[in-house]
Amino acid sequence: MNVSHKLIALTISLAVAAGCQRSDQETTGADAPATREVPAAAAKFAEVDGQRLQNAAGEPSQWMTYGGTYSERHFSNLDQIDTGNVARLGLAWFADYDTNLTQTGTPLYIDGVIYVSTAWSKVYAFDARTGAQLWYYNPKVPGEWAVKVCCGLVNRGIAAYDGKIYVGTLDGRLIALDAATGEEVWSKLTIDPDQRYSITSAPRVVKGKVLIGNSGGEFGVRGYIGAYDAQTGEEAWRFYTVPGNPAEGFENEAMARAADTWGGEWWKLGGGGTVWDAIVYDPESDLVYFGTGNGTPWNQRDRDPTGGDNLYLASIVAVRPDTGEYVWHYQTTPGDTWDYDAVSPMMLLDIELDGKPRHVLVQPCKNGFLYVLDAASGKLLSADPFTTVNWADGVNLETGRPNVRPEARYEIGSVFNLAPGVQGAHGWHANSYNPSTGLMYIPTQRAYFPMIAEENYQPSEVGYNLGLDFAAPFTYYRDHPDVPSEFVGYVIAWDPATGREVWRGEENQGATGGTLATAGGLVFHSGGSSNEFRAYDARSGDKLWHVDVQTGVVAAPISYEIDGTQYVAVSVGGGTAAGYFAPNHSRLLVFKLDGTTTLPTPVEYVPRPLNPPVLTASAEEIELGRQQYSQYCAACHGTNGQTRGATFPNLMVTPLLHTQEGFDQVVLQGVRAERGMASFAQVLEPRDSAAILAYVVSLATAAKDAAPTAAAGPTVNQPHEDIE
Repeated sequence: MNVSHKLIALTISLAVAAGCQRSDQETTGADAPATREVPAAAAKFAEVDGQRLQNAAGEPSQWMTYGGTYSERHFSNLDQIDTGNVARLGLAWFADYDTNLTQTGTPLYIDGVIYVSTAWSKVYAFDARTGAQLWYYNPKVPGEWAVKVCCGLVNRGIAAYDGKIYVGTLDGRLIALDAATGEEVWSKLTIDPDQRYSITSAPRVVKGKVLIGNSGGEFGVRGYIGAYDAQTGEEAWRFYTVPGNPAEGFENEAMARAADTWGGEWWKLGGGGTVWDAIVYDPESDLVYFGTGNGTPWNQRDRDPTGGDNLYLASIVAVRPDTGEYVWHYQTTPGDTWDYDAVSPMMLLDIELDGKPRHVLVQPCKNGFLYVLDAASGKLLSADPFTTVNWADGVNLETGRPNVRPEARYEIGSVFNLAPGVQGAHGWHANSYNPSTGLMYIPTQRAYFPMIAEENYQPSEVGYNLGLDFAAPFTYYRDHPDVPSEFVGYVIAWDPATGREVWRGEENQGATGGTLATAGGLVFHSGGSSNEFRAYDARSGDKLWHVDVQTGVVAAPISYEIDGTQYVAVSVGGGTAAGYFAPNHSRLLVFKLDGTTTLPTPVEYVPRPLNPPVLTASAEEIELGRQQYSQYCAACHGTNGQTRGATFPNLMVTPLLHTQEGFDQVVLQGVRAERGMASFAQVLEPRDSAAILAYVVSLATAAKDAAPTAAAGPTVNQPHEDIE
């Protein structure tokens, strides 16, 4: 934090401690009460200990941990806002961010203060009554680190404990901040900086330890989860999710057993299996559960030609929180070859199954099946499809294994139009649960993606390591207009006891967003790329309220209470249809009954038109460009030159199409490294850069010829929307 931010934080903190009076009109134009009581945070900010975390359900006015409580149900027991009055919900205040990127962070609320993380791993603290900024922290992640990040420069959340706020950064640091000032208390590098790791997930605090995983399974790393002392940052234990080089021995028996399920030389690329989202602690069984991601490469044929199960990829693993000792695992997708991470949010429930009360762990998985496991033993109790699934014909409850269709393993020369596609039936977006209705509320996606093997895969030290032709889907859908190619998002209400859908919310094109259930009988749903934040009746699914937030909204909301007033807060930004260069209005929005604040009128923006130069390249050069684009560009910039939304620039309309020199300055010389576009000179030569430019020009030319007034050709969505 720079000096000016220190002074601002100190000044405001002193004002809060003194109980100063200030109206919302004086600060943000909102209409909260003018009189401010001294918040408990003035005595000690983020005064959270283990007992308070364990008993979080008994403090419904607070939101002290990522999922609300250790059970991760994203449920608020507040009921002032209910089905009868939610139509009166209005904006109380808002606070702008300084990043024009997708925002995925779920806030925390503790004793009068909201803490929230934003893109580039930045953290803000706001007075929860008025929106006055208390402090701001920028970890100053190097821009060029973006080349090591899979799917967006995002951060999904933070943790609080003993006066500190914990954040993981894109460049692999775990940082403890003073909750009163935003000053660094300690910083721990949790990764090998020479490897292509990153952190985008929310830490969790369990028994005085901060738990964090990392991302990088698309590139070539060995996944693990680590536990760090909350006071000092010293590593307490580490559990690897895939075995290392057998010649070097194994860390524990779990890794030795896992090695029996692998073949080939997987360790040269690390194997994958990153722990990039779900981490849940169960005080009842004293177990920590976490999900693991895909393998490296995705295509198992290139990762392990023997076709083993490849433990512990695509698995749910339980360990002891004190030592990291393995207890049990369940593998959702043995021998995964479809990017079917098992990292989607999980929750702990107490439900009745077959007439018996059961304490269970529940996960709606990216592969399209919703799993109910015994929390103590990991025994599979049920597995039901909750969206369109075509890769497997159900799950064998005796063996726990999916009944995989042989054609789903897409041999070289064949195409399998996968459902759920690699976008996933459900990604990282928060589920919620209402104990009164007995229903889960699941952000769900119906998506397809053609799986086409890369014929001559070679490992890359810079680009993705997938074993897939990432540019081919555009051609496939163009040449097969009658095959399913949709990608829609919506929320469903699901009964985990019966394994059936009860109701479904409205569908929107593209990704969906997280949910919050409340005791007022409501389900708040972030509508993803629809720009709509909405509330449904938790029992009937009737849409009772909505607001246009002027931008995409994917993060899960929270609810908190101050002075008898219930608030709903959500972080918004990203996914705008206008594109990367349009303002995306990233903000924290806070609502209450009869709030009267209005958002500023959006800045008018006219998207850039398709205006490619004359295409002069040969077919051979364009094909070379297609191959290189697929390897190094498609994951970020989309399979047809554009991503859905505003995470990365639409290359089909960039002015750089008209200048090879300018294109080379970006691609080879790294002139935009500070913005996240590092140089690819390590793997690309000038001839390759020219071929990539020719390929993008060919895409833009085809799109312009097909629809002169449109900005693109056939819709092929960003293939990896889960933002690992």
